[in-house]
Amino acid sequence: MDQGDAGQGDVGQGDRASPAGTGSASGAGSGSGADPGVGALPPASRARRGAVVAALMLAMALAALDSTIVSTAVPQIVGDLGGFSVFSWLFSGYLLAVTVTLPVYGKLSDTFGRKPVLIAGAALFLLGSLLCALAWDMGSLIAFRIVQGLGGGALQGTVQTLAADLYPLKERPKIQSKLSTVWAVSAVAGPGVGGVLVAYADWRWIFLVNLPVGAVALWLIVRFLHEPKREPRARPRVDWAGALAVFACGGVLLTALVQGGVAWPWLSTPSLSLFAAGLALAAVVVLVERRAAEPIIPGWVWRRRTIAAVNLALGALGLLMVAPTVFLPTYAQSVLGLAPVAAGFVLTVWTLSWPVSAALSQHVYRRIGFRNTAMLGMGTASLLLLAFPFLPYPGEAWQPTLLMLLLGGALGLFQLPLIIGVQSTVVWSERGTTTASVLFCRQTGQTVGAALFGAVANGVLAARLGSASDLDSVTRALDSGTGSEPLRRAVADAVHAVYLGAAGAAALAFLVLLVLAPRRFPVITE
Repeated sequence: MDQGDAGQGDVGQGDRASPAGTGSASGAGSGSGADPGVGALPPASRARRGAVVAALMLAMALAALDSTIVSTAVPQIVGDLGGFSVFSWLFSGYLLAVTVTLPVYGKLSDTFGRKPVLIAGAALFLLGSLLCALAWDMGSLIAFRIVQGLGGGALQGTVQTLAADLYPLKERPKIQSKLSTVWAVSAVAGPGVGGVLVAYADWRWIFLVNLPVGAVALWLIVRFLHEPKREPRARPRVDWAGALAVFACGGVLLTALVQGGVAWPWLSTPSLSLFAAGLALAAVVVLVERRAAEPIIPGWVWRRRTIAAVNLALGALGLLMVAPTVFLPTYAQSVLGLAPVAAGFVLTVWTLSWPVSAALSQHVYRRIGFRNTAMLGMGTASLLLLAFPFLPYPGEAWQPTLLMLLLGGALGLFQLPLIIGVQSTVVWSERGTTTASVLFCRQTGQTVGAALFGAVANGVLAARLGSASDLDSVTRALDSGTGSEPLRRAVADAVHAVYLGAAGAAALAFLVLLVLAPRRFPVITE
């Protein structure tokens, strides 16, 4: 252990402790750069902190349940409102809004505090939910889903930032494991809750149910979250031009990735035009941010090795997560012949092992450090992903289920130490921006992964079956009973190719940490 680590029970042997403010510039925090978070609460305030944690878990549940609960109601929504050709935008529009607003909310929370940003985001999400319940056609529903996403970006980023504010480094695994459990429970319960609401009520209730949950979360935040007063500073200057440029650039590029190969061919005029416009807007973002006094995406996010490495590694995590979440249910139904519920269980098991592994990861990173723990998890994940194509054909359901159970454990060992570690290398006034950059890279990785692996799967199918084949048409044929054994083998080959790509993304994350990340994270003592 380094001399600077002596007596630091919350810092691993591979991570260097430094006094608060020495590794980062002060901003909206106190003048010294010390962390004014709520972590060092007196015992009398622990009940208040518990109420805030409950509010954060409820707020996170709103975001976590969203996609899983809405997906179960798509047939009823389309039957009522029409718009089958564009219903995918119910998910794409929400995802785009969440992703492109993450950097904006991160900077705003560092400038004005977490509480006002979280309240505004929760209120916007609830307004979007109410409007979705009142939608009169598919176009209006998609527009209101985007409003929901504008609030969802604040929920995801600010909740993760407040989790680090509330607890000192030694105790952060507690709150992070609770938030991971929220995501796990939501993944399991979401389809069931959505199915019950659709079967016994109306699809509009999947949005109305957000209102009481969000109202309780808002009341707890307003009543119990009291951020410490910070030293007065000059009137904050908000980089609205940068926010608009980031929003426009992200929206255009993500739209190109989401719709490319789906709504139009990759090399078509719409696709190429969007990519060209996105690159031009990216240049505008760079110019605007370099001139801004308080940029939305400050340069230090990429100049500091620790943050840059974590951003790239979690971007690769988002990329590889697409393989199981998007393609494994198709494999389970089309190749293994499982019913939809059983196919969903094959995927769901990783949401059980992920939070358990994340909660236990603290016992590992306190001994070998954040980077080495994450490399251990990602190295294991790459081997598990690489093993998937070698499963026997057609195989038994327990085989991919076991791999997914182990994969969840490996990724829990990877993600949580990186998030806790990178949050611990910055002061309060930089934590929102840092957390948002990490989440933004992970979300962007998922979007890129969906486009990339979709193209890989369709390419393999086209090579096996002919140029007109794609995964959607093949799976529909298999579901209708008109499919043949060659179709099943083609689907298996396509999913195997996707998993090989995911293993490559895992190897990339491992190499990024090995080469770019410092062996010892410059942890700031609190």
